[in-house]
Amino acid sequence: MSATPDTPITDLVGRLQYRIALAGGWIDQPFVSQHNPSPPGSMVVVAVEPEFRWMDRSGICGSTRQIALKLWNGALPDRDREELVRELYRAENEGLAEPSGSQDMIGLIYPGVSRLDYSFDVHGGYFTEHIESCNDPDVASWFGDVMQIVPVAARPDGYNPLETKNLDPEWIGRLGQSGKDCYDAVVSRDVTRLGASMNECMACWAAILPGTVRHRTLKLDLVELLEFYQAHYPGAMYSGCGGGYLFVASETPVPGAFKIKVRVQQP
Repeated sequence: MSATPDTPITDLVGRLQYRIALAGGWIDQPFVSQHNPSPPGSMVVVAVEPEFRWMDRSGICGSTRQIALKLWNGALPDRDREELVRELYRAENEGLAEPSGSQDMIGLIYPGVSRLDYSFDVHGGYFTEHIESCNDPDVASWFGDVMQIVPVAARPDGYNPLETKNLDPEWIGRLGQSGKDCYDAVVSRDVTRLGASMNECMACWAAILPGTVRHRTLKLDLVELLEFYQAHYPGAMYSGCGGGYLFVASETPVPGAFKIKVRVQQP
């Protein structure tokens, strides 16, 4: 294909939304949620308009998105969303010893900002007990203003965040609560509480799965960088384990950061 000045970026990257994941990540994995003392635990995903190509291996579920683009010929089918989530989950995870979590699929299919509630006693923890979504344009606009994104580095070859698991129920309970706090902060447009929930999530990751931020294959001190942004702004967290992008909650400009546009459901 030869691009022209009139060629939209979606002709190159596809029209399917991207997704970013915020506080509570990993609670969608049954090996985590089975230890939650106060289920359901929650996490937050946000639908993002495809305005540019995101880095690979950066916690944006780019590989899942590529599978979805091929599976559905580049466009989301007009069918039940839960059915689509399960269809995409099967397409990606069939035969895998360590399947990805269903939050990847939900984030690519549901519009707006969504809170995903997981309980090990419901669907074995593989799928949600409940999804709460906000498609308020004012909330979406606010989120696009305060969520500032700093490119860091893609995950290196040979990286595995699951080599060490400290599945402490107290920390897992806190992880699931961070997702609830995050969603409440977004819908109430409270950047201080949003940042706090992101900081709490990163503390939980470091305790439960230390390889998410410290690993022999990582060339960059992710903890040192994270702590700098957490000290200077209301909150910060990584887009995924091993780096990727740094999400910074701030009403003031963050040098080197870019912003995104939330895709909301059309009325």
